[in-house]
Amino acid sequence: MTNEATGLTRKELFTRATRCEPVPRLPVWMMRQAGRYLPEYREIRAKHSFLEVCKTPDLAVEVSLQPFRRLGVDAIIIFSDILIPAEAMGLPLELEDKGPNLPEPVRTEAGVRKLHIFDPEVETGFLMEALRRTVKQAGPEVPVLGFAASPWTLACYMVEGRTREGFATVKNFLYSEPKVFRELLQKIARATILYLKAQIAAGVSAVQLFDTWCGELDLKDYTEFVLPAVQEIISGLGNKVPVIYYTKASHHLLPAVVRAGANVLSVDWRISLTEVRKLAGARVALQGNLDPAILFAPADKIRQATLDIAAELSGHGHILNLGHGILQHTPVENAQLFIYTGQQAALQQAQPAVETRG
Repeated sequence: MTNEATGLTRKELFTRATRCEPVPRLPVWMMRQAGRYLPEYREIRAKHSFLEVCKTPDLAVEVSLQPFRRLGVDAIIIFSDILIPAEAMGLPLELEDKGPNLPEPVRTEAGVRKLHIFDPEVETGFLMEALRRTVKQAGPEVPVLGFAASPWTLACYMVEGRTREGFATVKNFLYSEPKVFRELLQKIARATILYLKAQIAAGVSAVQLFDTWCGELDLKDYTEFVLPAVQEIISGLGNKVPVIYYTKASHHLLPAVVRAGANVLSVDWRISLTEVRKLAGARVALQGNLDPAILFAPADKIRQATLDIAAELSGHGHILNLGHGILQHTPVENAQLFIYTGQQAALQQAQPAVETRG
């Protein structure tokens, strides 16, 4: 329903923030908000595997809606996994509690050629159906978000087979066969465009690209290999919905990240939003960026840290979120406190003027 205090629906509030338009309060949600910190989620997972939940629309819808019911977040992100497209492109996928596993990693030119561009409604129809049902249940006043991995982050898993410290295998591929590795990124980008377009057709209000492992690269390699693939995706979506680009440990990459073309840049807690604003300008919205570990702190610390971040941008083009996904053992009441504090944070009356760029 429309918030009586603001006169805006959650969707209107969220959309205005992505456009850097004035808002009466901050929209707030959390990455990984549907997860193991919620007892109702654990009840479902006690009966069903992670991948089963992802691929069963009834379960995915229920899990997606749980944090909205429990915490009152301002956006619902669909429950899925960034590796779903890897499986759809032809790689066997195992999603276990100890982490993902791709037992047939891509490490040769022949392996890249075997990957195929998939039809999202055929190969990942379970996700599109879950999205349509979630959008219907959320109603016209609550934004539902879709997502995908960036080409680099997905390639890290596809080449390594699982998370590896330092990502030596994928870097060796990049350095020894740069042309083939570029082909891999481009193929992932083309598949991701279709995948996200299908999510948009299913009714999402915005999509987020997760570049969790971009910080493993230096600025030169990021600019040469990763940035063009990200730009291709964002351009290929044609401004149909706002695009949020999340980068982790990316302080050294931000001069290039700001050129990606995203409507919203989401960053972790290692950098202040004020510093990102100086680099990005006033036309790009920002998302973040409370350290998820702070949600284990006493209530006063959580409250003050949330208010400090809310005050950084005075509400201008700001979606309040964590700097990474909420941690598994986070007390539910602490997550509730973060959401409530962010939504109640007083914004300065004067919104910063939007600068023009020549």
